Amino acid sequence: MKITRNPIDNGREDPSQATIECISYHEGKDVTLRGWVYNLRSSGKIHFLQLRDGTGIIQCVGSVQDIGQEKFDELKAATLETSLVLQGTVRKDTRSKIGFEIGLKDFQIVAKPSEEYPIGKKEHGVAFLMDHRHLWLRSSRQVAILRIRAEIIRAVRDYFDGRGFSLMDSPILTPNACEGTSTLFETPYFDEKAYLTQSGQLYGEASALALGKVYVFGPTFRAEKSKTRRHLAEFWMVEPEVAFMDLEGDMDLAEDFVEYIVQRTIKNRKTELEYIERDLKPLERVRKPFPRIMYEEAIEILNKNNKPAAFGDDFGGDEETVISQNFDRPVMIHRYPLAIKAFYMKQDEKDPRLARCVDMIAPEGYGEIIGGGQREDDMEKLKARIAEHKLPEEAFRWYMDLRRFGSVPHAGFGLGIERTVAWITGVPHVRETIPFPRMMEKIWP
Repeated sequence: MKITRNPIDNGREDPSQATIECISYHEGKDVTLRGWVYNLRSSGKIHFLQLRDGTGIIQCVGSVQDIGQEKFDELKAATLETSLVLQGTVRKDTRSKIGFEIGLKDFQIVAKPSEEYPIGKKEHGVAFLMDHRHLWLRSSRQVAILRIRAEIIRAVRDYFDGRGFSLMDSPILTPNACEGTSTLFETPYFDEKAYLTQSGQLYGEASALALGKVYVFGPTFRAEKSKTRRHLAEFWMVEPEVAFMDLEGDMDLAEDFVEYIVQRTIKNRKTELEYIERDLKPLERVRKPFPRIMYEEAIEILNKNNKPAAFGDDFGGDEETVISQNFDRPVMIHRYPLAIKAFYMKQDEKDPRLARCVDMIAPEGYGEIIGGGQREDDMEKLKARIAEHKLPEEAFRWYMDLRRFGSVPHAGFGLGIERTVAWITGVPHVRETIPFPRMMEKIWP
């Protein structure tokens, strides 16, 4: 992987604290690197050490003449994942994937593994790798995926912070459901029951009516008994909410936001995307405007593609995949039937059968990455919807206060980080998009 950028203070990285990612800025100089043995082979009197430090991998070449016989023998005994600190000279090497190597001068071993490293160079099944997730994270592919994830999260924050939004932290423990009582994780809370949050949206609405434009960003929990490649029991979601915004403004915000995330990730993490062999052409096409179709148009698409559907049907993964295959970028489906949407969705004034809501479906079969819409701001209509959904009115008394005192049109959406990472990286299953996934049958390590 050729290093094309330097994130450390315009290249003024301390040679005594050098990183592989920025090694090109130390050409011809002596540096100190800290890391772990990724591979080690010998050829006569020369060692070829592959060192990883979390920012990259570099080859370090050391001979008996360079480091002495005693050190040479000590290094020969090092095994995978031995941690060490080494000193050497940075020199160009056109055969290297990153264009440089280290001429080893000295090293100090910090710790040797007490037993054979369980994840060697041989092939392992997914179940084995997930049981050793804490070690699997060290592989080059997983490091690349998680660095892309970190870039996406930085992009999320930079986008909203740079556009006048205020970050609002919502509670993880809540007294009521947001998306439906069947997917709640219940937990004791002193002398009553509490639930792990399904969404920060309701609290985001309260914050938006205080600050105008806000976003909530944190973990959310769904007790869905699902084993699909798109579902986790614990995932991260960002949820912007804007006062005086309608559905059309919400869709404008969503497409601008997603375009920004994708194009910035291509720019800043092209090296990692190429390393995991992600085809960049579909991502490069993620430019505004995105196609917008009504729910009933989506029904027509399904029927034309031999996927029978009728008004009132909700879309699952298979349906979303079929719809997405008709577009070369994310598609926004708006105005679903009110009856199949959450209680807080605003009824469409032109067609009372419909809700003023939108889902964004990612291309390439990655499914829904955004769900949102305009919120019901009419007090009596909201009260009726809560009753229709058989939810306890008292639990939502505070939420209805937002309509009692200075109600305004407002809208927002939620974007799931893990599904977005899966789509941008091309990873087939969300379990690789978060350091320690929590699934229906997976809560360890």
